[in-house]
Amino acid sequence: MAKAEFMSPKDIANRMKAKGLQKLKFYCQACQRQMRDENGFKCHIMSESHQRQMLLVADNPGRFVFNFSQEFKKDFLNLLSRRHGTKRVFANKVYQEYISDKSHTHMNATKWNTLSEFCKQMGREGILRVDETERGLHIAWVDNSPKALAKQAAIQKMDRVKKDDEERDLQLLKEQIEKASKQAEEKGISAAETEATELKREGEQPIKLNLSLKSATVTAEAPVSTGSKMMLGGMKKRTGLSALAKKASSSNNSGSSNNSGMKVGGMMTMTKRKSSPTASDEKDSSKKIKI
Repeated sequence: MAKAEFMSPKDIANRMKAKGLQKLKFYCQACQRQMRDENGFKCHIMSESHQRQMLLVADNPGRFVFNFSQEFKKDFLNLLSRRHGTKRVFANKVYQEYISDKSHTHMNATKWNTLSEFCKQMGREGILRVDETERGLHIAWVDNSPKALAKQAAIQKMDRVKKDDEERDLQLLKEQIEKASKQAEEKGISAAETEATELKREGEQPIKLNLSLKSATVTAEAPVSTGSKMMLGGMKKRTGLSALAKKASSSNNSGSSNNSGMKVGGMMTMTKRKSSPTASDEKDSSKKIKI
């Protein structure tokens, strides 16, 4: 029977029928082909290609089963590690995600008959952590890669450092408590006075707390001020001001006297110059006398 033409109504119908998962009993794992119904599966079994493939499987069936088992294990663990990481998840949920791919390896072609058997064996090998509950098996992937191991070692180292710091702090606290208790014994304070007691309530009475502080009895002595001291202080201030005023007046007087001295000296030199006659004046006077 010839194939339907591409994108013809019959081809589209066949594509719609082949879409999604179909019945497992109509799938041939040796040929890796899926048939839609019983008639198609029967025709495939009677075909020459299927007969040749079954002869190859019959020669070495263990090798085929081993290869299919390794493929199933690899694909299942890759899906678990990439989608869920190291989280705890329901095993059947992971299997449903795995078989959603049409080209997946079917479990009936592997050496495991059930999913529980596969998960338990992975748990014994240390690849998965398996928890069995009422709902079923819960699995979690164990990351054994070198990067993850190095990260885990660094986290453990940090935890050890934190624990060491906490132990050191506790030791210091104990030493301080012992030191304080020794000092209290030396001062004569009993341990019963320093011990903390629980708050006990009698009945349902409300709790009252008194937070008022006692008033201080020590009063500071104020300095006694007398009238004579006040007067003396006033006189000292006044005398100080009068002395400053006198100094200022004396400096002004000295400046004015200097200025007046300069003026008088100048006038004297002018009169001296006028009083002393020159040679020309003497000649003029002699001429007048002769006439």
